[in-house]
This record gives sequence, structure tokens and C-alpha cells, in this order.
Amino acid sequence: MHSIVSVKELQSLNPFIVIGCGGGGEKFSNLEGIETVGFVDDDNNKHGKTFCGSDVSESLLKIINEVEAKSVAIMLPIGAEGSALKYAVQAIDNGMNVVSSFRSLPLNDNISLLNFAKEKGVIIKEISPRLDVINDIFGVSPEKCCEKLPKISYEPKAPVVFVGGTSQECGKRTTTRLLGKEANNRGLTSLVISTDEMGLEEPSDLNFRAGSLSAMDIPSAILGSIKYLEDKKKPDIIFVEGQSSLTEKGNPHPRGLSAAILIGASPDATIVCHRPNHPYREPRGVTEEITAIEAIEPTKVVGLSINLRNADKDAEVGDFESEFNLPAADVYNEGASKLLDSILKYLEENKFKGE
Repeated sequence: MHSIVSVKELQSLNPFIVIGCGGGGEKFSNLEGIETVGFVDDDNNKHGKTFCGSDVSESLLKIINEVEAKSVAIMLPIGAEGSALKYAVQAIDNGMNVVSSFRSLPLNDNISLLNFAKEKGVIIKEISPRLDVINDIFGVSPEKCCEKLPKISYEPKAPVVFVGGTSQECGKRTTTRLLGKEANNRGLTSLVISTDEMGLEEPSDLNFRAGSLSAMDIPSAILGSIKYLEDKKKPDIIFVEGQSSLTEKGNPHPRGLSAAILIGASPDATIVCHRPNHPYREPRGVTEEITAIEAIEPTKVVGLSINLRNADKDAEVGDFESEFNLPAADVYNEGASKLLDSILKYLEENKFKGE
């Protein structure tokens, strides 16, 4: 009802003042046939400068009197709901149409704003997530955008170790937990973050099902967890459990989840888990996973955790160590000492980014 479905609808509302000199504002201004006559942004460093060919103002009320505009486009990120609502009210009160973004001002949650626009005789519409399209395809869709968390930027003070794997159910949770336990046994203060609802065993410091979040929210959830726990615990080292795999065949759906966790962790070092002859998963392999991990993040795979549950009878951890030229361990039976040695050696030699 309030959703924009074609660029022609936007063109009929030209010219625009755009709120937000970021990715959303730039994309909107670059749409075919859109005429932008000015920008507004709350960032003092942008005021008086040019963005996408137009001047940036600190005040919507000021620029309204300086340019010939018919509409205001509010292109702000999640977390800027207060500012978005302020600008929408100012625009409507001054007799201007409003195009909002579901990211900062979902209209179904702002019935009073819709009534205000009707009272003033202006149009207010939303560039929506178009979940109606997904519903047409599958017959089901979320009621609203799943992206909820604000974008955050945080540089961990302690080194971060990501525990990935070649498939689901290959030992990531066990390996993460045992690495934390080994670090604690050596007198280090570890943080162990499990991204699975089953991550309930000690020494996990917190657990949540990352797969329940939007892929856009997962990096924020990881960074937020690290910041929250660093403020409380002042760790020496942080272990983050991955999910699924970047390369597993047969079930592509959780691969984006794996990438999102990896990106959020932005690890200094990585351990890759592998379960040879997996009975119900289809891993591509260790080499493929290492290549994918190191391509996505500037990290280094420094060891392998080998789950021998379904391996050939004569298979040994040493076979994998020789094949891939990396320290390898069966942590379930041998503990994680060897892998932690490799991690600490690498961090010492390379002076991790937090120092």
C-alpha cells in the first residue's frame, strides 16, 4: 500500500532533497531519472562539502528555503530511527512529500506519521524490502525486515581465533571449547563465544544461535559480544566458534552464515576442523576451505582439528599433518594443546593486530 514498486513513482516526485550522505543516499541519487538538488547529513565533517554533485547542509529546514525541491528522501541506516522521524515530520510539516527507507523508518510502524501526511495533503511512501516478492515465490516470507542490530565498529584488544570447518558437524564447537579450556589451564584468560544454541558447555562465556539472525546482523552480534565480554573480563585471547562451512557441497544455505561469522570475528588466526568420510555431509575438503577462509579475511589457518569418528581404520592425524603441512590434532581424544601451541606461536611471530 505504501511501498514504492517502480522508479517511475520516484521520478514523479522530483526533485529531491536527500537525507544521508552514505551508501543509501548515493544509491538513491544514482537511480535513473532522479533529480537531487541537495543533501542533509548530521555529520559535521560533511557540511559545506559536495556529495554526488550537490551541496551538503546541516539543516533540512535551512536547505528547504535554498533549493527548489518537491520531496525529501530519507536514506538513513538502521539505528537512526530518531533522526529519520525528525526529518520526516519536518518535511511533511513544510508541505513536502517523503520517501523513506525501511531501514530507518518503516511506515507500518508509524501510523501517526501516515495520518500526518494525509492531513497535510502530501505523499509518503517507503522503499521497502519487497518481501512481497519473496512471498509470491515461496508462499511465505518474514512479516518485516529481519535486520535489527545497529552497525558497529570495534577493534578487539585481545587476539581473536576463529574455528571454522569443512562441513557441519565436524567438531567446531568441541574444538572451540577445548581451546578455551587449554588456554585457561595455562593461566591465560580466555573468551569463548559459541554461535550455536547447543554451545552450553564450559568454558563458553556466552552462546546464541547466529543462524537466527539476519546475515547483515551477524557481524554486529559477533563484534558486540566481543566488546561486551572484553569490558567485563579483560581476556588474553578470544575464541569464536564458526558454523557450517564456506565450501560444503549439497547444502549451500548456511554457507553465508559461516562467512558472516568469519567477517564479524575478523580473526588473527584460524583453526579448520575436518571430519573425513562424513556420513551425511558433503565437504569439498581442507584445501578448499583454507583457500576460502584466507580469501575472505586477512587471517592465517595455523592448524587442523581432525574428527576421526568416521575415518578409515588406518587413518591417523599425522596423515593430515603431512598432507597439508599444518599442525593437526584429534582434540576429542588428545586435547587442544598442540593447536594452542601453534596459535600462540603464530601470534607471537606476527604480532597480532591488537597490539
